Formats: sequence, structure tokens, C-alpha cells
Amino acid sequence: MSTSHTLSRLIWPGLAIVGALSAQPVFAGECPADKIKPNAQQMVDYKPVGVTDVTLGAIDLGKQPAHLEGRELRFRKLTIAPGGIVPWHSHDDRPALIFVQQGEIVEYASNCVDPIVHKTGDLRPEVFGTSHWWKNLGKETVVLYVGDVRKDPHDHNM
Repeated sequence: MSTSHTLSRLIWPGLAIVGALSAQPVFAGECPADKIKPNAQQMVDYKPVGVTDVTLGAIDLGKQPAHLEGRELRFRKLTIAPGGIVPWHSHDDRPALIFVQQGEIVEYASNCVDPIVHKTGDLRPEVFGTSHWWKNLGKETVVLYVGDVRKDPHDHNM
């Protein structure tokens, strides 16, 4: 066996391990640090357009060991048609995680000068200080899965 062949057998598996360890996790599009600005986007009064919001399940957190009285953990599926709009809403009292299962959608966040693009596989945390609206500018239907903690059972914000 030649020296170069022996070195190849030793080096390539090591490089594969280094490559696997250096792979970055996939995160949703974020506002670039130099574009973050309070009140960068003003509230808009769009109504929902082309959006289906289906609650797949919910848990009363007051009845769980955590005893978060008056809170509900909810899991939903939002389907947004091309041109569809998820209207302006706040997450100051309703933290959520959004997973983009299909498509690409644009978020207009109150604290970002530029729109933020979210693609298939992205996960977007929505927490205190997040107010925004979303629009499907593409030709493909967007599917989002949403887990949120809702206080007001009459809060039907998306």
C-alpha cells in the first residue's frame, strides 16, 4: 500500500468528522444587527387574506404540574396562499415558536428596518417585544406550524 493511499485513509475520515462538527444549525432568517431599530415598521391594519388557521391541539397549563393558571399551550397549522397575509399582531403576552414546513414567507417586524425572509426548515422564536405581520410573496402555498402559550382564550390573533 502506498504512503499516499494510507494517508488518504487516515485523513478523509477525520475531515468528515470535522465537517460534521462544524455544521451550523438551521435558524430562521433574522434581522441583521445593523438593521435592528425600535419602531422600524409601523403597525398596519391588514385583515387576514388567504390564511387558514387550524388548532391541532391544546393543553390547559393550569391543570399541569407547572400550574400556569390561565395559560394554554396551543399547537396550530397555518396555511397561507400565495398573496396571503397574516395580519399585524404582538407577542408581548403570547410567546411562540413558528416552524416553516413549506414555502417561503416574508415577515415585517416592528424592530427591523428590512423585511425578513423565512424559508422551509426555519424556526422563528416570537417573544416579548415582537410585533409583526407576514406576507406570502411567492407562488407556493406556505405551511407554518405554530406552538404558542396563550393567556386569553378569546385572543384569536395568528
